[in-house]
Amino acid sequence: MAKLPLLFFLLFLSLKSGGNMIMVNGQKTWCVAKPSSDQATLLSNLNYACSHVDCRVLQKGCPCSSPENLMNRASIAMNLYYRSKGTDHWNCDFRGSALVVVTDPSYGNCIYA
Repeated sequence: MAKLPLLFFLLFLSLKSGGNMIMVNGQKTWCVAKPSSDQATLLSNLNYACSHVDCRVLQKGCPCSSPENLMNRASIAMNLYYRSKGTDHWNCDFRGSALVVVTDPSYGNCIYA
C-alpha cells in the first residue's frame, strides 16, 4: 500500500475511533480550513473560533498576521480552537469545512501550536 493512502487510512481509523487526535500514527495533528471553502464560510469560521479562543496572534505585527488572507487567518483560528477544545475530530469540523492534517502548517515565525 502506498504511503499516502496508508496515512489517510490511519487518519480515518483514528477519526472513526473517536479517540484523542493529538497523534495519528505517532504524528501530531493540526486543524486547517479546506481549500475548497468559500469566503463566507472562512469568515464565519474565523469569527466563531475567535469568539471562543484568544486570536491575538493574528493581530498586526504578530508572527501570524502575514500573509493577510482569509484562508490563512481562518486556518490559524480554527487550529487554535481545535487545540483549546481538545484535539478530537469533532473540534475540527466547522460544518465540514475543515481538515485534520498531519503536515505541520507552520511557516516562518508563525508556529501552529
